[in-house]
Amino acid sequence: MEFFRIINKQVTEKQLQDTIKPSSLEDYTVTMQFIEDSNPNFLGLTLWGEFLISYDKIKGGIRFTLLDCPNALSWTITTGFPPEREQILIHCTINRTKKPDEFIEEINEFLDEWEQGLKTKF
Repeated sequence: MEFFRIINKQVTEKQLQDTIKPSSLEDYTVTMQFIEDSNPNFLGLTLWGEFLISYDKIKGGIRFTLLDCPNALSWTITTGFPPEREQILIHCTINRTKKPDEFIEEINEFLDEWEQGLKTKF
């Protein structure tokens, strides 16, 4: 399943990469916390529990992945590409085609938090 948020803010790839880091998660969302570094990944707390999380700088921005999540939840925060080249795009995926409505609502709430955090910080 795929989920999207488009945020009407103009930033650069470098601004995203320099500003959004594992240690700054709490600046963007209240349901995530950085616990400890575990090179090259980190241990983090989410609304679904504690996970080993990867953080990667990618073309256009950054990517987070919950490495030990049974749903393979991953999200990117990018700019400079379609569908909105001049805005921030959050793209989230899970490795399922169907999930209970409650879980889908939680993902949407999670993305809403990120959207609000990005609007506030940028």
